[in-house]
Amino acid sequence: MGTMGKMIVNCLPLTDAEKQKFRDAIAGTNTKQEFVGISAQRGMMGWKASVPDELRATATAVIGNIPPTDCVQYPQLDWLQTWSAGVDPYLKPGVLNDHVQVTNATGAYGQSVAEHLFAMMWSLMKNIPMYARQQSEARWHDLGTALTPVGATVLIIGTGDIGSHFATLCKAVGAHTIGVRRKATQPANGIDDMHGFDELDSLLPTADVVAMAVPASPDTTHLIDGRRLMLMKSTAVLLNAGRGSAIDPIALARALSEDQLHGAGLDVTEPEPLPADSPLWHEPHCLITPHVAGGNHLASTEQRIIAIALDNVRRYAHDEPLANRRR
Repeated sequence: MGTMGKMIVNCLPLTDAEKQKFRDAIAGTNTKQEFVGISAQRGMMGWKASVPDELRATATAVIGNIPPTDCVQYPQLDWLQTWSAGVDPYLKPGVLNDHVQVTNATGAYGQSVAEHLFAMMWSLMKNIPMYARQQSEARWHDLGTALTPVGATVLIIGTGDIGSHFATLCKAVGAHTIGVRRKATQPANGIDDMHGFDELDSLLPTADVVAMAVPASPDTTHLIDGRRLMLMKSTAVLLNAGRGSAIDPIALARALSEDQLHGAGLDVTEPEPLPADSPLWHEPHCLITPHVAGGNHLASTEQRIIAIALDNVRRYAHDEPLANRRR
C-alpha cells in the first residue's frame, strides 16, 4: 500500500469533536478524508452508508457498510472498514477485488450481546416469560420450581468477544464456566475451563446453561441438533445469539414441546425473520427476540465502533497493519 493518493470516505455519524480526532489521525500524511455521515444518526437503528457518486471513483478506503452491490463502483478501493462484526456479504466472490482489505467492528458488540444473553438466561431460570404470558391473561398462578446461576455450570460455545463477556457476567453471579472453541489451548477471559469442539458431546450432559455465540459456517450448521438436544439436561437452558443456523429449529421445537429442556432463549433464528407458522412462537418455554442483542442499541457500542475505526484510520494513513482484519 503506497502513501500516494489515499482518500478515506468516512460514513460514521460523528460529532465535530470526533471528526477532529479523525483529522488528527491522518495529520502529516498523504491521506485525505471526506465525512459523509449525513444519512445516519447516533442511536438510530440500522446506520446507512451514503457515498456521493463523485467520491466513489476516487475513494481508496470506505468506513461504513456500503451495499455490496455498489462495490464495483469503487475502482480505487483497497480498504473497507465495516461497522458490523459480520462481513460475509463482502467476502463473496466478485464483490471486492482480491487485494481489498476488509476489517470489521469485532470487539464493539460483546457487552451488548452478552448482557442480552444474560437477561434471557436469568428470565428463563425464573420463569419470567411464562409469567408474562399469564399476565396477559390476568392469571394468578405459581409456576413452581425456579433455577439459579449460583453454582451452575455454564457451557459457552464460541468464546470470542461475546462469549468471553457473557462468561465474565456468569462468573460474577457464582457460575462455573466452560468454553468450547476451535483452539482449545487458547484461553479467554471469564472461562474457567477450555475445550475443543471434539469434546462437545461429553460436555453437554454436564451443562445447566448452554450459550451459543458461533459465526455461520458449514461446521456450525445445526451444531445443536436433535441428538445433541437429547444429551442435555431436562433442566438446562439453551441460549443463542450467534447465528440462527447453529440450532435445528424443528428439533428444538420438538424438544421444548416434550419438556426435554427448561427453556430456550433465541435472539437469532433459522430462518430470519422467524416464520409466523413456526411452533417456537407459541412455545411457552421459548423466549424470542428479533436479532436485537447487538446492533447499536447501546451508546457504548457506537463508541467502540468509532474507536476501532479511528485506530484503523491512523494505521492506514501511516502504512501500519490494520487491526480486525477479516481479509
